Order: sequence, then C-alpha cells, then structure tokens
Amino acid sequence: MIFAIPFPMIDPVALAIGPFAIRWYALAYIGGILLGWRLARVLVARHPVAATALQVDDFVTWTTLGIILGGRLGYVLFYRPLYYIQVPWEALYVWQGGMSFHGGALGVIVATFWFCKREGLDPLRFGDRIAPVVPIGLGLGRIANFVNGELWGRVADVPWAMAFPTGGPEPRHPSQLYQATMEGLILFLLLLWLARKPAVLARRGYLTGVFIAGYGVARLIGEHFRQPDAHLGFLTFGLTMGQILSLPMLLVGGWLIWRSRRQPDLA
Repeated sequence: MIFAIPFPMIDPVALAIGPFAIRWYALAYIGGILLGWRLARVLVARHPVAATALQVDDFVTWTTLGIILGGRLGYVLFYRPLYYIQVPWEALYVWQGGMSFHGGALGVIVATFWFCKREGLDPLRFGDRIAPVVPIGLGLGRIANFVNGELWGRVADVPWAMAFPTGGPEPRHPSQLYQATMEGLILFLLLLWLARKPAVLARRGYLTGVFIAGYGVARLIGEHFRQPDAHLGFLTFGLTMGQILSLPMLLVGGWLIWRSRRQPDLA
C-alpha cells in the first residue's frame, strides 16, 4: 500500500453564529482584496505616479465587481456551458460555488479600463501598480481550496501525498498548495521585487505582462499535478481547460513585456 498523509479536516466554516456562517473561502476573497488594496495605495504613489490613493480606494469596488461577475460568468461559459443552458437561473446561485480565475481576470481587466477611462488614468501604468497585489488573493484562494478539500491533485506516490475526503482512498498531490506557492507566493515576491526598481516602473505594461505571463506559466505547471474537472477531463492534446485558457496568457504577457522594453527608460 502507498502511504498517504491524512487530510487535516479543517472546518470550511471559520465562524458560525446561528444560521449565519462565514467560510474560509469568503475570508480569502475579503483578505486578498483588503491586503491588495493597502499595498496598491503604496505602489501607485511610486514614480512615475499612476494614480492617487483615493482613486485606489474607489477602484476597490470596481475590481470586486469584476472579480465576482467575471469569475462567475467565466465558470459558466468556460466550464459548464451546456449545463447552464438548461438551467440558466442557476448561474446566479453563486453560493453553490463555481468561479473561474480566467473569467475573473477578464472582469478585472474590463473594470480597469472602464475605471481608467472615467478617471483619465493610463490603464497600463495603473495596471502595473495593481498587478503585484493580485497574487495575494490567488494564494489565499488556493489555500481556501485546500481547506475545503476541493480541486485536489492527481493520484501520486510522493511522500507528501494526501488522501482527500472527496477524492477516494488514493493518495493524491496536494496541488492546491503547489498552486498557492507558485501563483501566490513566488509570483508575489517576483512582482514585488521588480516593483522596487524605478526602471521597471517606468516601462508601461511591463509588470502587467510579467504577471499575466507568470500566472500562465504557474497555471500550466500546476495543472500538470491537478485532477482535471470530472465533467471535462483532458481536452485537446491532453491539456486541461485551465491549461488551454492559460496559453493565450503567455502570448499576451510576452507581447506586453516585449512592447514595454521598446520604450525609453524614463527613470
């Protein structure tokens, strides 16, 4: 028999008062937004100034709507379109779960362009100050996936393999923690390190491109250890839906990096 570490069985409900319950997953969203908001207030003030702290405060509402609406719509369209065609009203049942990062990312991009147009801001320069804070929420979200015992990995024989309550008796990769490390911690530290350099901040779109391409790489690697969605399985060329949706991110991110490096250094 292959040894498997027992799942820690953390209660997904962080706090319950009567019928009212707060889940760790909700706290991950809230914590990611609040921590990102505070850091973004600092980053926008760095030279060249991208926005005011008050504008960042206003943007929090916009980005929250972009995350929720885009994330839910992305899940409906990318992962279960045939199901929701039959019961379209259930697309509104956000409490049942089902969010897509790629949909949420598109939602935030739309919200950013709309907000910047209204405020007269440069969307690429503003995006460069927002990009470094996004991995905070991504990392917390993956940890919440682990707490919920969902989105577990493929069957594995590594010493740290774990048996998840809903994953059967087989030991599996704790892929949520892999993704939390790559999409969250590593990408956050990389972007924060780059954001300390005036020459980097002077190149419009560079940090945005690093984030988009960096997430694409992290997701492509992470999906190699994660069990594909049961209703989708492996798709074209043995790729998962998450990998297919991440491939364009490499192209877009790479183009933004290349485009920004052609600009004169203004620092």
